[in-house]
Amino acid sequence: MSSDTDELQVWIDQDLCTGDGLCVQYAPEVFEFDIDGLAYVKDDAGELLQNPGVRTGVPRHLVLEVIDSAKECPGDCIHVVRAADDVAVAGPGAE
Repeated sequence: MSSDTDELQVWIDQDLCTGDGLCVQYAPEVFEFDIDGLAYVKDDAGELLQNPGVRTGVPRHLVLEVIDSAKECPGDCIHVVRAADDVAVAGPGAE
């Protein structure tokens, strides 16, 4: 049985983040600004995950918002991958 967040994972490459904030507007439950002005992903408890490349699960009810934020991001820095096989669904490397 799958949990609510094991299908997709998301992370942000802060080196490419422009601080535009579209992701925070689309999915504030998943993305948040830190004091450095860059966006980060949050875990399901709402804690910022600040280590480079650290991933969090995408809540099922926010899949479209997270994918849209990756597609619309001006920095092209939001990676959305399938947890099962690491295939890019949106963002850099996605078809």
